[in-house]
Amino acid sequence: MNAISIGPFVFAAAQFAAILGIFAFTITTSILARRVDPLIGRWSTWALIGGLIAARLGHVGLHWQSFIAEPWRVIAFWQGGFEPVAGLIGVAIISAFFIRSLKTGAAAAGALGLSLVVWIGVTQLTQATLGQPAPTVALQQIDGPPLAVSDVAGKPAVINLWASWCPPCRREMPLLAEIAASRDDVAFLFVNQGEGSDTIRSYLASENLKLDRVLLDQSMQIPRHYGTMGLPITLFLRADGTLASMHMGEISREALNANIEKMTGPT
Repeated sequence: MNAISIGPFVFAAAQFAAILGIFAFTITTSILARRVDPLIGRWSTWALIGGLIAARLGHVGLHWQSFIAEPWRVIAFWQGGFEPVAGLIGVAIISAFFIRSLKTGAAAAGALGLSLVVWIGVTQLTQATLGQPAPTVALQQIDGPPLAVSDVAGKPAVINLWASWCPPCRREMPLLAEIAASRDDVAFLFVNQGEGSDTIRSYLASENLKLDRVLLDQSMQIPRHYGTMGLPITLFLRADGTLASMHMGEISREALNANIEKMTGPT
C-alpha cells in the first residue's frame, strides 16, 4: 500500500503514519490531562509545536547548502523534510520546562511512546513494496518511438508521473528538468498522465522547459502497476529496474538528490 485515500484527500503512507501518530498523541494526552494532571494538556500543545519546528529546522540544518540558495523553502513544509531526532530533542527541551513531577513525567513519556509506536507501526504496514520490477508496457513518446520503463534498465532511473493541470507538478518540474539535464548517470522519464501531445507541447513551450523522454500514459497504466494514487509521484528505480524508493507529492531538491544518491552514491 503506497498511499491512503480518504474522500478527496490522498496521503503518502509516511504522511498518513505521522498523522495517526499525532492523533494518538493528542487523544492520549487529552485523557491524561483530565485524569492525571492538567499540566499535560499544556505540555502536549507546546511539545507538538516545538517538536515540529525543531524537526523542520534539523532538516534545514542538515541540508543548508540546498536551502541557502532558496531560503524561502525553509517554510515549504509541504515538500516534506523533517528530522525525527531533532524533533525529539525539541520535545525534550519543551518537557524540561513543563514536567516537574515524576507522575506527570511518566504519563507524558507514555503518551509520547504510544504515538511513536503508532507512527512506526503504521509506517511498516503501509510502506511501498520495494523491489517491484519495472513495467514492460511500451508508451508512446511525444518525440521518439514507443518506450517502456523497463527499457532503461542498465542505469538507475527517475520516473516522474505528472500532468500539466497539477499545480505541484508544475512547481517541481523546473527542478526535475535541471537535475535531468545535469546528470548522464541517471535516466529520467517524464510520464504524463492522461493528456495529449499537443497539450504537453504547449505547456512545455509556455514554461520554456526542455524534457527528454516525455511519455504518454493516457490510460494511466504506470500508476496501476505501482499502486499509486494522486500526482505528482516520483519513482526511483535501481539499475536492474526494481523499485528502490518512491516520493509522493511535490519533491524538494534535497529529497530528489538524496534518493538518487542512494542508488548511485554521492556525486
